[in-house]
Amino acid sequence: QVQLVESGGGLVQAGGSLRLSCAASGSIFSIKLMGWDRQTQGKHRELVATITSGGRTNYADSLKGRFTISRDNAKNTVYLRMNSLKPEDTGVYYCNAAISSIVGGPYNYWGQGTQVTVSS
Repeated sequence: QVQLVESGGGLVQAGGSLRLSCAASGSIFSIKLMGWDRQTQGKHRELVATITSGGRTNYADSLKGRFTISRDNAKNTVYLRMNSLKPEDTGVYYCNAAISSIVGGPYNYWGQGTQVTVSS
């Protein structure tokens, strides 16, 4: 069974930084696309960033320059470095991945979410 487990969320002051991690585990053959999305207060769930297995990245326009996505293919792990955090970045951050495993695929999987709180 495939699982995505996030870590690294927490409380930070405005202007600070956090790095989120998300590790995929299970009987994984390959992971094509990995990414992050978020649910912030008063907004629909939105894309934050994605990264292909070859390292090609895509960001929400509003987050370019502050957030950086990266991945370690050997560890099946994706990271999100968040700098210059603002109170409006507060929310739950979810990792996701398109994974091929013994059950087939690729299928989309999501982590349980990690809370990020930015205080003003």
